[in-house]
This record gives sequence, structure tokens and C-alpha cells, in this order.
Amino acid sequence: MVRIRAASASDVASLSAYFISLSPTSRNKRFMGARADFAVVAAECLPKTSHPDRFTLLAELRREGQGTIIGETRYAYDAAASQGEFAISVADAFQRQGVGFLMMTAMEMRAVNLGHDMIAGETARTNAEMRGLAKKAGFRDTGLGDWQSIHLAKRLSRRR
Repeated sequence: MVRIRAASASDVASLSAYFISLSPTSRNKRFMGARADFAVVAAECLPKTSHPDRFTLLAELRREGQGTIIGETRYAYDAAASQGEFAISVADAFQRQGVGFLMMTAMEMRAVNLGHDMIAGETARTNAEMRGLAKKAGFRDTGLGDWQSIHLAKRLSRRR
């Protein structure tokens, strides 16, 4: 059973281990380049009370009462741009099984609850998986990317 939940301060070690467990290709797609400082990255993903418009959601596979991180999405609201920005990854063994879509849906709902109207992300032009997920989730290419990247955006709607 997959559960989506907010990350907490106690998740630093498990989130760091999750990033390390990603294949080099998946890590490169998530960070749009090479990274090796996963403990630092994991700590940056954790919520800070001084920034209530930033959060990280984790997808966990629950087995025998234990949770294993199989995906993460990080969200941060940029007040100057009036939009939230996100990054997402899914463990290699769970890609193309709907986990990313579940996480994006949960992230959007939380952003709407925070009163945000627009969400955006950037991905490499070569990242067909992310482009497909974004299209399925209703994002569109804004044309603001460069020769290496695509900028994706979606207007959020408040469900009644």
C-alpha cells in the first residue's frame, strides 16, 4: 500500500538513503545534474516553520508496519513569480506505476489549500518521463525553457 505524507524532521536519514538509492539516471533527472551531497539535499527538503509555503511530500510503501520511501516531491512558493515550483522523483522500481501522478495530485491539493493559483516546474527536454507525467497531470509547455529545458505550468483550480 502506498501512502503519501508530509516529510518531517525525522526523515533526513531515510530521504538521504532514498536519493542515494536512485539510479544515476534518475538522480540526474531529479536534480538536473550531478549531486553527491544527499544528506544536505535531504535536510533542505524538510519543512521549516519560517517558510510555511514550502513542503515536501513523501510516497511510502507500507509493509508490515514499516514505511520505505519510494518517491518525493518538493514544493516552494515563489511570491515574486506568484507561483509554486516543484521537483519530483520516483524510485526506479516504481516508475510508470502511477506513484508520480498520486504525488502530483497531493501536491496540487496542498498548494490549493495554501491559496496558490499557479504551479510550475522545469525539466530537461530529454526527460520524456517527466514530460509525459506533466502532460497527464494537465501541465502545459510555457515556451519559457531554453535549448536544454522545458518550463511547464498549470493553473490550479479550487474544487468546491
